[in-house]
Amino acid sequence: MARNGRKINRRKRPDNRARRVMLMAAAIVLVAACFFLIDRFVHFPAPAPKAPTQSTSKEPIPPRPPAMGAMSSAATSAAHAPSPAHREQPVEPIRHRGGPGKLAIIIDDMGASPRDLQALLSIGVPLTFSVIPSLAHAREVADAAHSAGAGVMIHMPMEPEGYPQQPLEKIGLLLSMSDGEVEQRTRSYFGMVPHATGANNHMGSRFTQDAGKMEVVLKVLKEKGLFFVDSKTSPASVGSRVARRMGVRTGDREVFLDNVQSVPAIRSQLEKAAAIAGKRGEAIAICHPHPATIQTLKAALPELAASGITFVHASALVR
Repeated sequence: MARNGRKINRRKRPDNRARRVMLMAAAIVLVAACFFLIDRFVHFPAPAPKAPTQSTSKEPIPPRPPAMGAMSSAATSAAHAPSPAHREQPVEPIRHRGGPGKLAIIIDDMGASPRDLQALLSIGVPLTFSVIPSLAHAREVADAAHSAGAGVMIHMPMEPEGYPQQPLEKIGLLLSMSDGEVEQRTRSYFGMVPHATGANNHMGSRFTQDAGKMEVVLKVLKEKGLFFVDSKTSPASVGSRVARRMGVRTGDREVFLDNVQSVPAIRSQLEKAAAIAGKRGEAIAICHPHPATIQTLKAALPELAASGITFVHASALVR
């Protein structure tokens, strides 16, 4: 439109909707930039891990999986697999000022690692290896130990206090089984651990308190000519008492060497076992193929032998 012959240019008003869109986009970009800067330059500390609680179980403490109830053979093998690389610690000279005596050391939980067996055999003193039948290398370890002149035992899994929250190997003996099932399962162990001359309980703090069920197990051992060592995972165990009544050669564990898996603690327990042997004339100790245990035994057993302790197989100390 022209006024007085002149064209009038009208200035268009800006679009309010477009302006709002632009402002929103700018705000989004700003917020994104803030998050990027926070993520890039600000580090929040991770929560501190909870301190492990100390076990109050009376059972010895080999490594155990978090599974519940019965375990497959694969899970069992993993539970007893060799520990990660162990940094060796100095082992102080062993102290034994007692008299001469006989000491039998049983290595429980064998069958996961032939390498552990060779490390223990290299010590050069008589040892007894108790093999869990379901472990991956049970037969191989039993054969190799027998060929080397070592003692071989069956480490029979038995129901512990707290089962099934406390896990047990799938092949274990349970109080809920009939006597026939217990007998059949006990017989099955001989096929997986050849050359065994004796047996002891793996766990079993509940099972070994039941005289009736122990009679079933010990009847099979007597028939096969095997002795029984009561691991004494419960002070209420009746295992050795029932064995004596049935005429099965038996003995009791006096010392667990490695419930605390540190070199000083294991050395101290060895000294205790040697002192009992020196005082009573003989003693039976039990340990496990943990790295700290193997290291301590390698350093300490030759010293104990030189001090008057005679190492023998468990079969020599059962009556």
